[in-house]
Amino acid sequence: MALRDIKPTRSELINIKRRIKLSERGYNILKMKRDGLILEFFKVLQQAKDSRGALMERYTRAMEMIALAETVEGAIGVKAAAFSTADVPAISLKSKNIMGVVVPEIQASSVRKGVLDRGYGMLGTSAVIDETAEAFEDLLEAIIEAAEIETTMKRLLDEIEGTKRRVNALEFKVIPELTEARDFIKMRLDEMEREELFRLKKIKARST
Repeated sequence: MALRDIKPTRSELINIKRRIKLSERGYNILKMKRDGLILEFFKVLQQAKDSRGALMERYTRAMEMIALAETVEGAIGVKAAAFSTADVPAISLKSKNIMGVVVPEIQASSVRKGVLDRGYGMLGTSAVIDETAEAFEDLLEAIIEAAEIETTMKRLLDEIEGTKRRVNALEFKVIPELTEARDFIKMRLDEMEREELFRLKKIKARST
């Protein structure tokens, strides 16, 4: 805001003061929002750490079981059991609100199945196939949970960054510029008042 473009009038001073109040109110609200979002972010961050650990454990377990299953049943036997599954998991995506941030809520059905619901025949396969299927069901559940948490964390982080930019803009640019403009107008009005007073005194002195 260039001071040369400011009109040193009382109406402009009132307008500037009103804008300062609004900016300060917005600054305080955004600061509270930023602090609240940071607290929520750290809660989700802990969940993310836990989910990543669980995901890696289940991934390792699933890889170990698939290797064992291929050793026992052969690669063709494992593929035959996998392709016999007819009921695939269904994913539904909803949303929830965290301090004004819309984050996903992922729900899945038919992830975990009973032995009789997996499609392959019990007579033609060994127990290792059941354990492998269970390990991959565990892994899929961990992937779905991690996807929800990681997406939530990213959206919260994006909102925090955006809010921080708005807070900084108000604190270091908008409010200081408005304050400078207010002080400039007050100074110019005081000068004009003194000039007017001096002019009136001169007129009065001439008339006496």
